[in-house]
Amino acid sequence: MKISKGQMVSQQPWWPFGVGFLVASVAVFLVFGPAMNGPFLLDDTYLPYAQPAFATAPVSAWIAGTRPLLMLSYWLNFQEAGSEPGAYHVVNVLLHLLNGLLIWLAVRRVLTLSGAGQREILSAFAAGLFLLHPLQTESVAYIASRSEGQSVFFFLAAFALFLYRRAVSVSWGIAAAVLILFGAACLTKEHAVVLPAMLLLTDYFWNPGFSLQGIRRNWKLYVPMLIAGAVAIVFVWRVLSSSTSAGFGMKDLPWYQYFFTQCRAIWRYALFFAWPFGQNIDHDYPLSKTLFDHGAVIGLIGLIAVMGAAWRWRKRWPLVSYGVFTFLLLLSPTSSFVPIRDTLIERRMYLPFIGLLFIAVGLLQFWKTSQSTLAITLSAILLVEAGLAYSRNQLWGDPTAMWSDSVAKSPAKVRPRFQLAAAYYSSGKCADAADQFSRTAQLEKPTAALLVDWALAADCAGNAGEALSRLQQALIIHPSAHIHTEIAREYAKLQRYPQALDSLEAAAKIDPNYVMIYAYRGRVNAMRGDKAGAAVEYQRALQIDPGNQLARQGLSELSRP
Repeated sequence: MKISKGQMVSQQPWWPFGVGFLVASVAVFLVFGPAMNGPFLLDDTYLPYAQPAFATAPVSAWIAGTRPLLMLSYWLNFQEAGSEPGAYHVVNVLLHLLNGLLIWLAVRRVLTLSGAGQREILSAFAAGLFLLHPLQTESVAYIASRSEGQSVFFFLAAFALFLYRRAVSVSWGIAAAVLILFGAACLTKEHAVVLPAMLLLTDYFWNPGFSLQGIRRNWKLYVPMLIAGAVAIVFVWRVLSSSTSAGFGMKDLPWYQYFFTQCRAIWRYALFFAWPFGQNIDHDYPLSKTLFDHGAVIGLIGLIAVMGAAWRWRKRWPLVSYGVFTFLLLLSPTSSFVPIRDTLIERRMYLPFIGLLFIAVGLLQFWKTSQSTLAITLSAILLVEAGLAYSRNQLWGDPTAMWSDSVAKSPAKVRPRFQLAAAYYSSGKCADAADQFSRTAQLEKPTAALLVDWALAADCAGNAGEALSRLQQALIIHPSAHIHTEIAREYAKLQRYPQALDSLEAAAKIDPNYVMIYAYRGRVNAMRGDKAGAAVEYQRALQIDPGNQLARQGLSELSRP
C-alpha cells in the first residue's frame, strides 16, 4: 500500500494514549517489581560499576570498549547511585517502557499501511504483549542485558521515524536522523547492524506494496546507511575475530555446527513466545554436530517451508509474511552462522520479538468477532502473561531461587550449579554452598578457582580441615601467592603455626608485594603471642596498601590493654 500524507497525520485525540501509557507504566513496574531489588548476577559483576578499580576512573576509561554508549549509560548510573543495583534496574525498566511505546507506534503504523482493521486494539495488544510477556524478563531484569533494551530503543526510534515520515521519499533530514540513531544502536550493541535490511524489507512490503520503487526512491537513506552498515560489519568482524565466546575463532564450535543447532533453537524461541514455560537463565541446549543430530534437519526443512510459504502468500497475508521475514532477519545476528558460546539465550529474543508481534496481529485480523469480544479476549491474554512474568521476576529477585530453578532444569551444566553454590555462600548458607561446590566438581575436572571457592565455603561452615585439603589441591593446579596465604590462614586456625609461616614464606617467593602475606603473618604472630613481630608485619602490609582492613584491625587490637 502506498504511503500518503493522509496516512501520516492522525486526527484522533492523543489524551487516551497518554492514559494508556500511564496504565502500562504502572503495570510494568508492578510486574517487574520483584526483580527491582535483585542483586548483580553473572556478567553484572564483571562490568565497571561493580569493579572497585573504576570507582574513580574517568568516563573515558568506561567507554573505551566496543559498546561506548552502553558503558556511558552505566557511568551515568554510577554517578547517581554507585553500586546500588536498584537504580540500574529502574533504568532498565524505563527503557523497556519506552520500547513498548515505540512498538505501539510501529505496529500501529504498519497496521495502517496494510489496511488492517481494529488497529487501535491490535496495536495496544502488541505493545502490551511486548511489555508483559515473561520471555522479556531476562532482557529487563538482568542488568547486563541493558545492551538489549538500550540498543533496541535506538533501533525502534529509527524505525518509527522512518515509518512516520511525511512523504514516500525520505528527506535528507529524516535520513540524517535515522543514520544517527542507527549509529547509536550499533554503538550500544552490534546486532543493530541489521537495521538497513529491516528498512529495505519494510519499503518493499509497504512503499508501495511489493515493489522496488520505494527502495529506489529512498537512495538518500540507503546509500549512506549501507556504507555505514558495511563499516559496522567490518568492525564487528574484527571484534569477533579476537573473542573467546563468539566468532569463527572458536575451534571447538565450528560455524556449521552452530548453524545446525540454531535451526532447532529458532523454533524453541518461537515456542517460548506462544507457550512461555520452561524458561531458564542458563539453558543446557545441546549442539547439533551434524545436520541429523537432535533433529536439526527437521528444523531446517521447517524454516525453509515457512519462508517459502511466507513469500508465496505475501500478498494474501502481508502482515504475517512481513512478520516472518522480520523475525528471522532480526534474529539472524545471533542465530545463524556466527558461532556464540551459549546456544540458547532468552534475551536474544528482545529485538526479534516485534516480528512475532506482526505475525500475531496479522493472524488476529482474520478473527471475525465483535470489537468488545476481541478486546476482552486480548486483555485476558495480557493478564495471564503478566502473571507469568511476575512469577518469573520473583526468581530474578532471589539468586538462590533463580539458580535452584536453573539447576533443576540444567542438572548436567556446570555454570548454574557453581552460581547456586556462590548464591548460597553469599547468603551465609555455607554448608549448602560447600555441598554445591562438591557437586560442581563432579560434573567436570575442578579448576583452581573452583577449589578455592569450595575451600572458602568449607571454612565458613567451620570445616578448616576440608578447606585446607581443597586449597592444597588448588595449589597443585595453579601455585600462587593468594592460595599459599589462604593455606596459611587455615593452618593458623588449626594452630599449626610453623606450617602457616612456611606457607607465607612460599607466597613471598612468588609475589613479595602481595599485601595479604604480611597481614596474615601479623595475625599468626599475634596468635603466637609475638605482639612486636605482629606490629612489624601489620605496618609492612599498610606500607603496601594503606587501606588494608585486616592490618588496620590487627594494629587496633594490639593497642588494647
